[in-house]
Amino acid sequence: MNWSFYIKSFQDYLKIERSLSANTIANYTFDLMRLVRFLEENHCRDHPISIGEATLQQFIYEISKEVNPRSQARIISGLKSFFTYLLFEDFRTDNPMDLIESPKIGRKLPDTLSVAEIDALIGAIDLSKDEGERNRALLEVLYGCGLRVSELVTLKISDLFPEEGFVKITGKGNKQRFVPIGSTALKYITIYRTTVRAHLPIQKGFEDTLFLNRRGKQLTRAMVFTILKNLAVSIGLSKSISPHTFRHSFATHLLENGADLRSIQLMLGHESITTTEVYVHLDRKHLTQVVHQFHPRK
Repeated sequence: MNWSFYIKSFQDYLKIERSLSANTIANYTFDLMRLVRFLEENHCRDHPISIGEATLQQFIYEISKEVNPRSQARIISGLKSFFTYLLFEDFRTDNPMDLIESPKIGRKLPDTLSVAEIDALIGAIDLSKDEGERNRALLEVLYGCGLRVSELVTLKISDLFPEEGFVKITGKGNKQRFVPIGSTALKYITIYRTTVRAHLPIQKGFEDTLFLNRRGKQLTRAMVFTILKNLAVSIGLSKSISPHTFRHSFATHLLENGADLRSIQLMLGHESITTTEVYVHLDRKHLTQVVHQFHPRK
């Protein structure tokens, strides 16, 4: 049996047993195929059952010339998961990745937008075009709820509970959570739905999808990135931003205004509070303000 068989088996495991998203599975697969190409280019006949530490170490050494330490660590992590799976399924009796260490990397914190910058980005939207109303509602939801871009583009109308002030989000691993949604985001959703979306030629299968393109289909992740990039250019914003920048800003602004870490963790859909701590990095100035405001010996 060749690499394709074991990779397909691993994909099924990730989807069924671990309930990972299609994007995550695609990333695992991409890294494994990178290893396969390396073996082919070097005329190596090793298959998943016979490949050893030395060959894998050489592969890691070669990719270290092409990718940064963070990407290298991700690839090593994916390979470890693959061979651990083979071990548990009794395809192998050892994990050849056990002694291969990942490079040391620091925590990478994405840029944070200020409230003024977010207002400027939303204010730069051209509301004379139909997609302008959609984009305004889209960014209000992105920032107002702290969503991942994949959660944003798949958001359903049936997931909105305006009277209760919540929206149901289906996150990583199809895990669902309820996130509060503010009156501002709800107002612009209503405007978009009544003035624009109601007149679109909605395609079959997308009747319940909230944000649609001009052809009546679900927006792509790439389209959301493009919308933000164009707005950033229009206001002369020098920061490199993405939908995730809005998510990080959502969490940071909540914490700076007194929200507790546990509540933010639940809204972001993080399993571990450690993950949330990365997103809600605070600068020293704010920490000083917190001490002066709340400590009895300020």
